[in-house]
Amino acid sequence: METVTVYAPAEDGDHYVNNAVPVFFKGDLYCMWQSSATDEDAPDTQLVYSRSRDGRRWAAPQTLAPSTDSAFASAGGWMVFGDTLVAFVNLLSDIKTGGTAHYRTSSDGFAWSALRPVRMADGTPLDGILEQDIHTLPDGRLVGAAHFRPGLKARPIYSDDPSGRSGWHVGRIEMEDRGNQSRGIEPSLYRRSDGTLVMFFRDQASSFRKLAAESHDRGESWTAPRETEIPDGRTKQCAGNLPDGRAFYIGNPLPAKDRTTLAYATSDDGITFSTPVALRTPDDLPPQQYEGKYKTLGYSYPKATLHGNALYVAYSENKERIVITRIPLRCLK
Repeated sequence: METVTVYAPAEDGDHYVNNAVPVFFKGDLYCMWQSSATDEDAPDTQLVYSRSRDGRRWAAPQTLAPSTDSAFASAGGWMVFGDTLVAFVNLLSDIKTGGTAHYRTSSDGFAWSALRPVRMADGTPLDGILEQDIHTLPDGRLVGAAHFRPGLKARPIYSDDPSGRSGWHVGRIEMEDRGNQSRGIEPSLYRRSDGTLVMFFRDQASSFRKLAAESHDRGESWTAPRETEIPDGRTKQCAGNLPDGRAFYIGNPLPAKDRTTLAYATSDDGITFSTPVALRTPDDLPPQQYEGKYKTLGYSYPKATLHGNALYVAYSENKERIVITRIPLRCLK
């Protein structure tokens, strides 16, 4: 494995970063993340991105979406659609009331279109924020999740628009409501060999276990999320499928509010996962350089992309440094 720094804080730069999302486009590796001077979800939070030809040397961050007088910007993830790179941008008035989903497109990763709203199947704007890892099923359908307003109510969504810019439907699911948010938030998903989709959720009820729901109809309806036996530090995870069809999970599998270990696990059947293997440990964690609101120590919010013979996992260290760990597929046992 190899871990590379994408962004490191400097005295005169932003000291808070999180929500890193990687993608490959036309041979280059891209990474987006939210960035602010000091605090999490502060009014000055903007969405930035960087690109790298070799995955080791990274360009200075460029702004994808600045903050405005009424909203801050956060990462909505990527979609590659033919020769077009789609960057999804979430704009939030504040974290409790939620926000709206938008996108920009580029054919070269340098010049970007104007910001436009992501739209539902009936043509109305998507009144929520996108979770970062939309998955493409073998038949081309897109399945992901959004946190709808008022607040942050997580719901599965699906679309048959391969660009992800429109055509979204909300999947049917019974979700426990906890005021301004659902019990399960920040989901990601994988696919079993029989076509069943499984969506993991972070559990805001502090069971310190992953929640999971299933869909047997390509994301249109889902079982109610239930507690699994997978321990979790109550944080965002990443899930997906390897080229051989196996499912993988990347997260912080500790039964407490602890993100100081980042690990992966794999599953042949999508039901029973292997014992987690540590990617990063407390011994690898650098000391925090700057203080700030909600600056959790540890490895936060992993998201991954496959390319060639490796899995690339982006995440933050202490919410002030963006890094990517490259895992050769032969190591994912």
